[in-house]
Amino acid sequence: MDKPALSHPVRRLARRAVVLAMLGWLSAAPALAAGEAFNVDGIAIRGYDPVAYFNKGEPTRGSKAYTYFWQGATWQFLNARNRDAFSRSPERYAPQYGGYCAYAASKNALAPTDPHAFTVHQGKLYLNFSPEVRETWREDVPGNVRKADGYWPSLRRRL
Repeated sequence: MDKPALSHPVRRLARRAVVLAMLGWLSAAPALAAGEAFNVDGIAIRGYDPVAYFNKGEPTRGSKAYTYFWQGATWQFLNARNRDAFSRSPERYAPQYGGYCAYAASKNALAPTDPHAFTVHQGKLYLNFSPEVRETWREDVPGNVRKADGYWPSLRRRL
């Protein structure tokens, strides 16, 4: 038996529930990663190549053969060309808010990210906690960026 498709208001409510659960989890969570950039075991953005989001338009796994250490984490790249581009201008390619969830930052919180839940907006990379949270983020990217930019200085001091 096929399940009926969820209506738009129900999908929206479900996304909000995911976001609220994420933020509730975060309020009780300790610091997520040492250093300024979000990392897991010292590897930034779970080993994905930040430059590839711009030149390939999709999340692409980096390689241990092409790395660069920046902001307390090792960043991995698909190839030497991407690594070299990043090393010349890391701020151009690194995700905003240290690679932490952009939507959480807009709510004055820190959250880990899923490299597949990304948005490139006005030449900047934003990562989110999950694809569901990314959909909520995309409902008002300019407004969420303004809020997150305002909260980021105090969030950064917590790292």
